[in-house]
Amino acid sequence: MARCLTMLLAQALVPTSFAGEATPFADVHLHYNWDQQEVTSPAEALERLAENNVVLAVVSSTPPKLALSLRQAGGDWILPLYGPYPEPRSWSSWLNDGSLPARTRRALEGGKYFGIGEVHLIPGFGQHWDTPVFGALAELAAEFDVPMLIHTEASAPGFFIDICTRYPRVRFLWAHAGGILPPKVVDRTMAECPNVWTELSARDPWRYEAYPIADQDGALLAQWREVITRYPDRFMTGSDALWPVDQLHAWYEADTGWQRLEQFLGFHRAWLAGLARNVEEKLRLTNALRFFKRPEVDR
Repeated sequence: MARCLTMLLAQALVPTSFAGEATPFADVHLHYNWDQQEVTSPAEALERLAENNVVLAVVSSTPPKLALSLRQAGGDWILPLYGPYPEPRSWSSWLNDGSLPARTRRALEGGKYFGIGEVHLIPGFGQHWDTPVFGALAELAAEFDVPMLIHTEASAPGFFIDICTRYPRVRFLWAHAGGILPPKVVDRTMAECPNVWTELSARDPWRYEAYPIADQDGALLAQWREVITRYPDRFMTGSDALWPVDQLHAWYEADTGWQRLEQFLGFHRAWLAGLARNVEEKLRLTNALRFFKRPEVDR
């Protein structure tokens, strides 16, 4: 019941339409997976991005070739990342996939992918991150000067710090600000790892509800505001448009996250509006343009 009430309150905060009025947005965390393609065509996905004035869309997919279909349909404002998962079950076993580094090298050499990820490092699922496969991917990210989108679902504060300090030449984009981590740990990580940029996708009432960044009125919490304003050039956000969120790759149900894109971005637009305009603009747009080395757009 509490979860339902929270979701209803949050939905009430999301504007019903942004068409024609929203400021440009860079969404740095999107997926176009096999179970999304079933219900959302590339044309439909592009239409939803346009409706929300998304001018830069960073997309990973399972299998990785699906992200390319969005760029082929939409143009160079769609940036595919090379996902390491050829099939759904790979997300928990990729650290042992000895063929992955060679596949990734070929993908980056082809010039069609603009980063590596999303890669999941979750304690308790698979082996420890320190494997030859992970090391090879990190070295490829450094060699090709592309970012690695990394998901670290760990409560230990030093888990990601060990990674980002091991590979200081890699530009890491930290998914969901660590997911379950409080702002003080995010602050410590960014202080110790200047090669880490942090994105705040999925930090909404529907996913990380126990670890909010905003209050019930949609306003950014004070501790998060302090961290963001301390590192205003290293935060971004996005939608991570996956739905339903309480089932991971449900074989019996298609993913309708693209149909909720406005809901997710509406939540972020609400708390972003409470920041100073120059900081809001950085998180909403310009940090991502610079990070992914894209040209400026009208703001």
